[in-house]
Amino acid sequence: MSVPMAFSNAQLRAFHAVAQTGSFTRAAERLFLSQPAVSDQVRKLEDHYGVLLFHRTKRTVRLTELGERLFGVTQRLYAVAAEAQELLSRSRALQTGSLTLAVDSPVHLLPFIGQFNARYPGIRLNVVTGNTDEALARLFTYQADFAVLGRPIQDKALISVVLSSSSLLAFVASNHPLAERESIVLADLDDQPLVLRERGSMTRHLIELEFQREGLRLRSAIDVEGREAVFETVAGGLGIGIVSAAEFGNSRSLHALPILDCRQRMTETLVCLREQSARRIIEAFLELVRSTTPT
Repeated sequence: MSVPMAFSNAQLRAFHAVAQTGSFTRAAERLFLSQPAVSDQVRKLEDHYGVLLFHRTKRTVRLTELGERLFGVTQRLYAVAAEAQELLSRSRALQTGSLTLAVDSPVHLLPFIGQFNARYPGIRLNVVTGNTDEALARLFTYQADFAVLGRPIQDKALISVVLSSSSLLAFVASNHPLAERESIVLADLDDQPLVLRERGSMTRHLIELEFQREGLRLRSAIDVEGREAVFETVAGGLGIGIVSAAEFGNSRSLHALPILDCRQRMTETLVCLREQSARRIIEAFLELVRSTTPT
C-alpha cells in the first residue's frame, strides 16, 4: 500500500530552484515556467504546512531558518536523483548531461576541459569561480561536481588529485619602482601596499604565513574579489600583487618578481565527493585527469 505524498514534486522543485537562485524570476527561467507559476507552487507548499520558507521583500528573497534546513534536504535529494537517473541510463551516459566545476582559477583545468569536450561533445561544462573556501562549499552542498582547491586536503569524504604545485610570485605595474628588479626577497615587501584577494583565498593565507614567519608588517592597501581584479588593480599602479607562478601568464603591463626566500607553495588540487565518484560522468572526468597528470 503506497502512502500519498503531502506535497508534489513540482512544489519541491520550485522551492529548490528559488533557494538555489535567490530569485523567483531566475527560478522560473531555470524551470521554463512563468514567475507566477513558481510563486504559486511555493505558496501552496507553505500553505499546506502553515510555514514560511522565504523572507520576501520587493527586491530580495531570503531563506528562513526552516527554509535553510529544507534546502539542505533538497540538495541531497536531487543529487541522489541525478545519480539514479545516470545509473538507469548508463548505456547512454556521456552522450548528454552537464558537469559543474567550481574553481579558484580555470587555468589549471583548461587542458582537461578541452580534452573532455573533444571526447564527449554532448556534455555541457559549467565553470563557476570563487576562492578555495567557496569552491569547497559548493562541492559539499551539491552545487558543483568538482572543486579545485588552492591547497592539499585530507578528507575521507573526498577523492583528490594534485594538479600542480608552484611558488608564489609578486608582481607590479611596469612603471612601478620595483619593475627594475629581476627578483625580490620577502623583506622587500615589508609594510609595502599589497593588493590581496578576499579572506578565504589560499594565496592570501600563504603570504600571511610567510610574513608572520619573517616578522614582517603586512599592509593590505586594497582587498579585491577574484584574481582578475588583482591583476587589473595592480596594473593600475595601486600596489603589489601576489599570485602563484603558474597563474601569472604574460602581460606587458605587469612585471613578475620571483620571491627568492618564499617557502610556501601553491598546490592546486582537484576534488570530488567520494559518494558521487561512481557516477559515470564524474568517473570519466577523473579518469581523464589521472591519465594526463604526472604522479
